[in-house]
Amino acid sequence: MTWYITLDDETHERAHENFEWEFPDGYNVAWDLLQKHDDSDALALRQAYPDGRRESYTFRELDERSNQVANALSERGIERGDRVAIVVPQKPANPLTHLACWKLGAISLPLSVLFGPDALRYRLRDSGASVVLADESMLDTVRDVREDCPELEHIVAVDADSPDGEVDRFDEMYAGHDTDFEVADTDEETPAIIIYTSGSTGPPKGVLHGHGLWAGHCPAFYMYFERDVFDSVYWTPADWAWIGALGDVLFPAWHYGQPVVSYPMGGFEAETAFELCAEFGVTDTFLPPTAIRMMMGVEDPTEQYDLSLKAICSGGEPLTPEILDWADDQLEGVVVNELYGQTEANLLVTNCRDWFPAQAGSMGKPVPGHEVNIVDQETGEPVAEDEVGMIAVARDGDPVVFQEYWNEPTKTDNASVEGPDGTVWHLTEDLGYRDAEGYFWFKSRDDDVIITSGYRVGPGEVESAILEHPDVEQVGVVGVDDEMRGEIIKAFVKPVDGVTGDDALREEIQQVVRDTLAKYEYPREIVFLDELPTTTTGKIQRRKLRDRESKA
Repeated sequence: MTWYITLDDETHERAHENFEWEFPDGYNVAWDLLQKHDDSDALALRQAYPDGRRESYTFRELDERSNQVANALSERGIERGDRVAIVVPQKPANPLTHLACWKLGAISLPLSVLFGPDALRYRLRDSGASVVLADESMLDTVRDVREDCPELEHIVAVDADSPDGEVDRFDEMYAGHDTDFEVADTDEETPAIIIYTSGSTGPPKGVLHGHGLWAGHCPAFYMYFERDVFDSVYWTPADWAWIGALGDVLFPAWHYGQPVVSYPMGGFEAETAFELCAEFGVTDTFLPPTAIRMMMGVEDPTEQYDLSLKAICSGGEPLTPEILDWADDQLEGVVVNELYGQTEANLLVTNCRDWFPAQAGSMGKPVPGHEVNIVDQETGEPVAEDEVGMIAVARDGDPVVFQEYWNEPTKTDNASVEGPDGTVWHLTEDLGYRDAEGYFWFKSRDDDVIITSGYRVGPGEVESAILEHPDVEQVGVVGVDDEMRGEIIKAFVKPVDGVTGDDALREEIQQVVRDTLAKYEYPREIVFLDELPTTTTGKIQRRKLRDRESKA
């Protein structure tokens, strides 16, 4: 049975009217991505490495290898509902382990290779992961936190030369296991993946999604790649721990039986991006705005590189007019389509030039299959055109809307509101408005979350890390506008009595955050103050810090 989600209607309006979610009986996402294709020997993955190595994998090979991984995990006691953490960059072991988990009915847990010990420890403990697949670059960090994670029973290393006796090598773990595996009995609502997201207060929240998540991304994929998704080659430099990489490119491409290019780049390099696009004939890519701005610094890209690009999608912050102009001019008419979503409900709004013209700064229009509106967050009642309210999506029957926050039932309940007509809306905590032509426009976050280079950063987590420095008494963290990264993290620090804030202390604080959290979470700017604005209960008033910054 071949099953593809397509939007063949002549207009965006007709597509909205006609689209319905219909999943095959006994739906399992691994079947969708690997097993349903008529040509199982078609190319699925082109793996490149910085040292020049190149590998290729067909859908059949990925299916058989993920079966072996599933058998190996089963041998280690992994069962339905168990959690398996994956701390691996763009390497085959990453999707192979996700697929193996879903075949088992287990829950996968993507984690970034940029995480420091505090960030990793919290997520492993909170999820109760019993296995962690760790890239060689993360192996020491995993070992450091293992004792603090009582449910963690097995560590599996990827590309490590000689792990100790308590660590399995990934290639040796699955080698020799049967290439057949009986896929678990699942459907589109069976829990499949937990992705952690940062909020303005408290620790990160684990966002639980079901098997239908990646198929739920496909209508948007179909739109922002201009309804031309077959006979294509896909790539993104984005971290495969991020829903924007897994859901905007990797898994939707495999839903359509199309090949994906994989490359563990580490820090983004504009020239390398163009080289990969040229070498592999990439036609469509997801690029965060920061990456696009860096690529704009490369002169005459179409003269330097033999490019096949047709469309670029981007999100995380509004696209400025100069980005659209650059693509039209320097990339000879390549389309750039903005999109909108979040970990809890991804790819809700996007653009499609084949259906309607793009408006610079607008996120686009709602994707078929998602009922998106601007509502009053207290009553759930939709607001009038051009009136600012909260961006919301109806929960009922939508496969991209999360099921729950892991271990956080109260926060799960607080993320929804029932409207006057009985519609239960998921509240994104993003403010925006809808104009008379149906375009959606982002206004601001309703909370204090910072979006830097496409990453969502909770200021509370950064503040907690900074407070670990013995010379810091108080700290407030906010996001400030930045031309390259959208926002950068800025910390306002009150040192303890007797300590002078200077460059040495500034560098020490930055290093503390780099060492304990993710590398993208350190404050690029630090200001030392004698006093920080606080409430009567002593809580730092971030709003006043932002106001201070805007008046500077």
